[in-house]
Amino acid sequence: MDHATPNLPSKDFEVTSRFYTQLGFERGWRDDGWMILKRGGLTLEFFPHPDLNPSESWFSCCLRLDDLAAFYSTCLEVGVPERCWGHPRLQPPQQEDSGLTIAALIDPDGTLVRLIQN
Repeated sequence: MDHATPNLPSKDFEVTSRFYTQLGFERGWRDDGWMILKRGGLTLEFFPHPDLNPSESWFSCCLRLDDLAAFYSTCLEVGVPERCWGHPRLQPPQQEDSGLTIAALIDPDGTLVRLIQN
C-alpha cells in the first residue's frame, strides 16, 4: 500500500509529543534528530527546528481520515480551541466547493494540518 509520512518541524520534541499523544498518537521512534508518531495508519515524522517561529511557519500536511468528526471531537475534548489565532487551534469542518469536507488543526509549532474526510 502506498503511503506518505510528512516531515514536519518541531521546536521542542517534548511539547510536540505531548500535543500529539493527547490526540491518540503514539511514539514510534525518537532520538535527538528525529521523532516518529503514529496513530493507526497515520504517521507523522518530526525534525528539530529550535529556531522555528510558529507565527511565521509555512509548513503543512494533510491527514485523510475515515472519521473526521471523531478526530475533531478528540481535538476539542483535549482542549484545542476553535479560534482564528494562536497555536494550537482548530477551524471547524466545512464542505468545500470540491465536495470535500475539510477542517484545520494548527499545532503548537504553527504547522497547518488539514483534516480531510475520506
